[in-house]
This record gives sequence, structure tokens and C-alpha cells, in this order.
Amino acid sequence: MARKDHMDAAGALALVAFSALMGINQVVVKVVNEGLQPVFFAGLRSGLAVLCIGAWMMLRGLPLRPARGTVGAGLLIGLVFSAEFLLLFVALDLTTVSRTSVIFYSMPVWLALAAHFLLPGERITARKAAGLALAMAGVAWAILARGGGNGEASLAGDLCALAAAMFWAGIALCARGTALRSERPEMQLMWQVGVSAPVLLIAAPFFGPLIRDLQPIHLWGLGFQAVVVVSFGFIAWLWLLSVYPASGVASFSFLGPIFGVGFGWLLLGESIGTALWGALALVAVGLVLINRPPRP
Repeated sequence: MARKDHMDAAGALALVAFSALMGINQVVVKVVNEGLQPVFFAGLRSGLAVLCIGAWMMLRGLPLRPARGTVGAGLLIGLVFSAEFLLLFVALDLTTVSRTSVIFYSMPVWLALAAHFLLPGERITARKAAGLALAMAGVAWAILARGGGNGEASLAGDLCALAAAMFWAGIALCARGTALRSERPEMQLMWQVGVSAPVLLIAAPFFGPLIRDLQPIHLWGLGFQAVVVVSFGFIAWLWLLSVYPASGVASFSFLGPIFGVGFGWLLLGESIGTALWGALALVAVGLVLINRPPRP
């Protein structure tokens, strides 16, 4: 599909679905961390995803050999992916899902700032800046209105989530601003999981015992992460990133915490007050400002 200079209805719908998936993603990670050490869990997830993505590519007849001149960029994006998920999984082990979400989903701010200088056609206008501010305010309102929740909060966990958000933005920059931009999303993701699997598994013993209180639900969560979140969700996100403006795609990540609140109500019986509706309104207005096509 040819690149587009603004978000359309099909892209917006796909990104809303992806945001819903990400909304429940961190809840699953938090649960699985009870049975598997976080970095070991992240490495296992990447290893299983290599098998899933490889099988998908073979079934579709896609080449498994990287294009010439992309090895350096592939190794780079794999290392950035490793750092992102090491930090994110550790953050979810140290602090609450709510605090991690509101910090981690600040990624569009860092991406928009970096893309302004590094990617052509991605300059921040006054309207985009206002949209980013409104969307971030909506997410913060939704998360803060939930109260403390369960679990502990720590400065180390908050800093890990912040660093993970910056590395997430780095993945988008690698996918758009290096030789990998000519590769298919499947090969881009294969680089990420293929490099991160050994890196994370080698690093895992430095973060404590690999197995905690392992139960069947933790194995189900691991499978969900490897097959649905990584193999399906991330390929879809990379494909959308190859078609639509990076800042527009990234802006929809603000919906992730909002969906997290919704899943908390649906699955855990958490109450939803007027604050959530106000937060959703702010996010909606922010997304309109960010993705509104420029006037001719």
C-alpha cells in the first residue's frame, strides 16, 4: 500500500483495535511476572515469537533472508527492542500497572520530538502540539482518577517505564529512518525478536531466580504474549507505521491506558466514573488535532 500523509478511517480503526490489545497487554505481563522472572519471561516470549513469525513467513512464501545492507540496522533495532522490554517488564514488576501505563505511554511525545528533527514531513505544528498535550492530559486524568490500586510504586520502576517509552520511540525511528524502512514488517519484527531472545535470556540470570510460583495461567499468558501481542499485534503496528505518519500512528498509543481502565471494569469489576468519560473526551479531541489533514 502506498504511503499516506494523514490518518484515514481504516487506519484509525486498526489503531484503535491495536490500542485495545495494548490496554490488556500490561495486565497480562503483571500477572505472568508472578510466575516467571520478568527478563526471563521477556526472553521466552521473544524466542516463541521467532517460531511463530518464521512459520507465518514460510506459509506466505516470504523470504527469511534479510535484504542487503540492512544487517546493521537490524541489529540496532533488535538491541533497542531488547532494552525496551527489559525495562518495561522490570517496571511492571516494581510498580503498578497504572503508574507504568501513564509513564510508558508518553512515547508519542518522545517520538514526535525526535521525528521533528530526524524524519522528513514529521514536523510538529502548533495544532499537533496542542493535540499531544490534550491526549496526555486525558491519559493522566484517567490513570490518576483510579486511585492507588494494588501493588507498590517505586522511583526505580517509574524511571524504568520512562526509559522504556524512549526506547519504544527509538524502535519507530529505526523502522522509519534506517535501511529497514524498505523491509516488510515481518522481517523488521523478526530482527527485533531474533536479536532480543538471546540478549534477554543471557541477561535474565542477573535479575534473580528464573522461576517464581509458576502456574498454568502464567503459561497461558506467555503464549498470549508470544502469539497474539508480538506475532500479530506488533506486525500490524509496524505495517501501519510504514503506511501512515509516525506521529499519527504513535498518538493512538494514548488510548492504551484508557482501554486498560475499561478492561479493569469489564474483567475486574472496577467502577467507572465521570472522570473516565472526561479523559476519553480529551483523548478524542487530541487525536483529531494530531491527525487532522493539513489544509491544501
